[in-house]
Amino acid sequence: MSASNPTLITFVIYIAAMVLIGFMAYRSTNNLSDYILGGRSLGSVVTALSAGASDMSGWLLMGLPGAIYMSGLSESWIAIGLIVGAYLNWLFVAGRLRVQTEHNGDALTLPDYFSSRFEDKSGLLRIISAVVILVFFTIYCASGIVAGARLFESTFGMPYETALWAGAAATIAYTFVGGFLAVSWTDTVQATLMIFALLLTPIIVLLATGGVDTTFLAIEAQDPTNFDMLKNTTFIGVISLMGWGLGYFGQPHILARFMAADSVKSIANARRISMTWMILCLGGTVAVGFFGIAYFSAHPDVAGPVTENPERVFIELAKLLFNPWIAGVLLSAILAAVMSTLSCQLLVCSSALTEDFYKAFLRKHASQLELVWVGRAMVLVVALIAIAMAANPENRVLGLVSYAWAGFGAAFGPVVLISVMWKGMTRNGALAGIIVGAVTVILWKHFALLGLYEIIPGFIFASLAILLVSKMGAPSAGMVQRFEAAEKDFKLNH
Repeated sequence: MSASNPTLITFVIYIAAMVLIGFMAYRSTNNLSDYILGGRSLGSVVTALSAGASDMSGWLLMGLPGAIYMSGLSESWIAIGLIVGAYLNWLFVAGRLRVQTEHNGDALTLPDYFSSRFEDKSGLLRIISAVVILVFFTIYCASGIVAGARLFESTFGMPYETALWAGAAATIAYTFVGGFLAVSWTDTVQATLMIFALLLTPIIVLLATGGVDTTFLAIEAQDPTNFDMLKNTTFIGVISLMGWGLGYFGQPHILARFMAADSVKSIANARRISMTWMILCLGGTVAVGFFGIAYFSAHPDVAGPVTENPERVFIELAKLLFNPWIAGVLLSAILAAVMSTLSCQLLVCSSALTEDFYKAFLRKHASQLELVWVGRAMVLVVALIAIAMAANPENRVLGLVSYAWAGFGAAFGPVVLISVMWKGMTRNGALAGIIVGAVTVILWKHFALLGLYEIIPGFIFASLAILLVSKMGAPSAGMVQRFEAAEKDFKLNH
């Protein structure tokens, strides 16, 4: 039996299990709230793990270990920035957003929340924020589809075109059928698979390279600067990597998890579970890339694929060090990381199209069943556009993932954060924040100013715009009243 057969069988079993979960969720999906937010019924474990899994894409098992393998520990600043950002997001935004969305028209999406929170009768806030979501997320979805295709291509030797459809089909199937519950339940399974892979692999690599002391000596012998956290970095470089953490406040697919929690009481427990999971996963990722340096310097005969593409370090270690069946499970973790993020992004795009365009402007009195089926149709539409964008793997779109993360972080982050913390914020303040954040990111990226990651100036200028423009007007009595009621609710139940 060839080594790829057990891997193929493991992949097929794994994908079949995900689709089965989709059909189980289908039976619990009765209306649009169920399809978009799971009827706000997620307990703390599912909230925590689905928030983590939806955030960590194929980058966790391919991009980051590859960067550490190439450059050593100086690449780990991004992991530190992400941990700090995620923790602050759980602490300041999660619980408050859960109660604010409920008090503001039981909002199901971010554009819906902005529209109700700021009493925007013109529909401008809803349209602008829904367009931002659709543009940036379609780019994101395309990158997820490419990551899945690359995995199938390298694992099974498929042609890229076939791999593209193979990787995307399962994710589209369970998102289409089961909506938010399917995505959240599968995320929980996928998060468990990811942490298993990222804790087991570095331990086995350590054993294969002769233990901690021998491994560290080998890494040092290969290049003593591998241990230097400041190697080849500048102050601006470190700040730029840490700045990734600011993105969390504005990522719609992560914020949707907070909105879907069964109650604000679940949030504190979910925060502890999610942060433990995240720290262990990122620690494991860094360890895989770092210990991989020692393994491949001791075994140069098998280092070819990793020398050619460092992002394959986790894939190659899994194939070389494990029984083919276990390797299949570990490689499924990469598929899990890709699928969990892609499914959330497809669903957020579908929600924006269904709730914020179709229902808001075309069919205000559409039945719940009609809206659920429109939501399903929109999952297919967005997926097909993303597949078309991903058809050329050399497409420049894929370099735009950090750009999309910055776009969301700067356009929505300050608006979400300030809207749940300050009752004095106004509709014009929110509009100014979204526009200034998005425009700053685009211009800063275009002119590559100071070598600084564009999310940082975008976030700062958007926050200033919100504060200055809000000060020029005043929120209505209704806005203040709803904010205070929600804040009181949050403090009572937190």
